[in-house]
Amino acid sequence: MLIGYARVSTEDQTPLPQSEALKAAGCVEIHEEQASGGNRSRPVLARALERIGKGDTLVVVRIDRLARSLSHLLEVIERLEAKGAFFRSLMDPIDTASAQGKFTLQVLGAAAELERALIRERTRAGLASARSKGRVGGNPGLRARDPAALRKVRLARQDGYMQRLADTAQEWVPHVRRLRPDMAWEDILRIINAPLPHDRRWTQSRLIRAVNAYVRDGFLPVTVLGRAARRATDDRLPTIVAAIKGADPDITLQAICDRLEAMRERTPRGRTRWQPSSVRMLLQRAERLGLLQPAEPPVTGAT
Repeated sequence: MLIGYARVSTEDQTPLPQSEALKAAGCVEIHEEQASGGNRSRPVLARALERIGKGDTLVVVRIDRLARSLSHLLEVIERLEAKGAFFRSLMDPIDTASAQGKFTLQVLGAAAELERALIRERTRAGLASARSKGRVGGNPGLRARDPAALRKVRLARQDGYMQRLADTAQEWVPHVRRLRPDMAWEDILRIINAPLPHDRRWTQSRLIRAVNAYVRDGFLPVTVLGRAARRATDDRLPTIVAAIKGADPDITLQAICDRLEAMRERTPRGRTRWQPSSVRMLLQRAERLGLLQPAEPPVTGAT
């Protein structure tokens, strides 16, 4: 399904031309919004992103109708990819469902990283030059505690933080979206961290801060912040195994054993080493509890 998004900046403008173009492109739903492009907290865009499901495509007339910064554009596309959805701009060569569109997106991502590197290099060179001439480097507005300068720095830091979150979104967003609030933060954290190298693992406070930021900007529903329901003690292991299997339906029993050992999860008998037979038993229990869809029976030829 094609879902359109049209945005204008002021009340004097009309989204009608955009909506007509989106309708002509085949969009069955069109979400119209009046908001500044620099404002990431857009309720209509948030609802449109939440509405999109697997296989759907978010369509805009031009990229600037969706985002004014490359980091915000990539952030939205990361969320769509996490849901198995796509992005298309009618007047720009971006369609993430096509090979060419994906290549264009990779070029944009590389350009964004190059731009950040150049800005850092120019900043360091400017500060070094100022120090060599006896001047104090930095922003005069910040030294004077000017409110406008402080606000710009705050927004820039927030933009940089959201870009860093977008770079790691595939590690944690799908788990949070699928498992919260049914599973406690502690267990979700261990599922996220199990396949990650030690220097990239998340802490609970860092994860919750990231989730709050994504909820604030509409990339995750507010329900993920709800209190987790208390589960019976004997349901905990089936829930964890079902979560691992749900994240990767093709994962093998032995790989699940390795994941549980990396999480330092003990077997039902309290042992540290897991066997595929124990995992199979827990998966069957998860199916009976309704935590996991039953496996499809193998297709056999006609006799």
